[in-house]
Amino acid sequence: MIKIKRVYEPADKHDGYRVLVDRLWPRGIKKEDAHIDLWLKEIAPSTALRKWFNHEAEKWDTFRKKYYGELKGQPALKEMKQVLKEHTTVTLLYGAKNENYNQAIVLAEYLRGK
Repeated sequence: MIKIKRVYEPADKHDGYRVLVDRLWPRGIKKEDAHIDLWLKEIAPSTALRKWFNHEAEKWDTFRKKYYGELKGQPALKEMKQVLKEHTTVTLLYGAKNENYNQAIVLAEYLRGK
C-alpha cells in the first residue's frame, strides 16, 4: 500500500515505512525529529522542473508528463520498488504546501502503474 502525507503532519504507526521524496530537506524540521526511514531525494523532480512547476495548478498536466519522463530510467526508481517489495505500507512524504498538486501524487501514480 502506498500512502501520501505531508512531512509536517505528525508521524503515525500506520504510516509504515516513511520515505521523503523531496530533493530539498523540509524547512523547520530537525532530522532527528522527522521520523523518516529513507530520504530518496534522487527520485524527486529535477530542480529545473520543480522550479518551473512551482505547484501551479494550470501546469499540473504538463508537470505530470515531464516528471513521468524523468522517472523513466531513473536509478532511484529501482530502490523505491525494492522498498515497496520489502514493506507492506510505504508513505511518500513531501514538503509542499499544496496537497493537491505535488510530486508525491505523481510518483504514487507512477508506482501504482496508472
